[in-house]
Amino acid sequence: MTLLDIMRTSPVIPVIAIDEPEHAVPLARALVAGGIRVLEVTLRTEHGLPAIRAIAQQVPDAIVGVGTLTRPEELAAARNAGAVFGVSPGLTPALVVAAETSGLSLLPGVMTPSEVMTAREAGFRQLKLFPAVPAGGVGMLNAIAGPLPDVTFCPTGGITQDNAPQFLACKNVACVGGSWLTPKEAMRAGDWAKITALAKAASGLRA
Repeated sequence: MTLLDIMRTSPVIPVIAIDEPEHAVPLARALVAGGIRVLEVTLRTEHGLPAIRAIAQQVPDAIVGVGTLTRPEELAAARNAGAVFGVSPGLTPALVVAAETSGLSLLPGVMTPSEVMTAREAGFRQLKLFPAVPAGGVGMLNAIAGPLPDVTFCPTGGITQDNAPQFLACKNVACVGGSWLTPKEAMRAGDWAKITALAKAASGLRA
C-alpha cells in the first residue's frame, strides 16, 4: 500500500497522544469500529512506540503510523515497532536520508510554497500542510494547487469536525489530520463508544 493509498483510506487521520499505555488497543479498536482505520500515534509521550507495537500486533484492521518524527533515528525505531508510515512536522536533510534508509513512508510537514518545492525536489509528492490553519488554510491549498498540481496534502493543525469538509473539498487534499476524534476526557473515562461515534461521524466527511 502506497502512502497515497493510505491517505485515501479514511477522510480523517486521528492524531493520537497516548498518556496511558492500556488505552492504546481499545482506542484503536474503537476508531476502527467507527470506520477510521488509519491512525497516527505520536511520539509526544513516552508511550508512543509501545502503543504502536501493541496496536500493530492486536488490531490487524488498523493501519498504524507514527507522528511527531523529528529525529532520524526515530524512523527505524517506528518501523521496527510496526508502523507502516511516518509523519513529521517538517523536513530536514537528515530525515530525507532516514526515510530512504529505513524504508518507512514519510509524510513530511511543510508550511510555505518554497518548502513544498524543496520537499518535492527530495522526492516527496504527499505532504502535510502544518500548521494548516495558521499557514493559510483552504486559501493556501487552493493557491498552491495551481503552480504545484502534482502534490497531495494532508492538512493538520486547527482542523475540526466543522471545518474539515472545507479542506476535504480541495482538489489537492486526500485527507485531514485532527485530534478531535480522541478527546482526553473520553479516553480517561474509557468511553470507547463515544470515540466510535466520533469516528463514524468523521468517516462520513468525505466531500
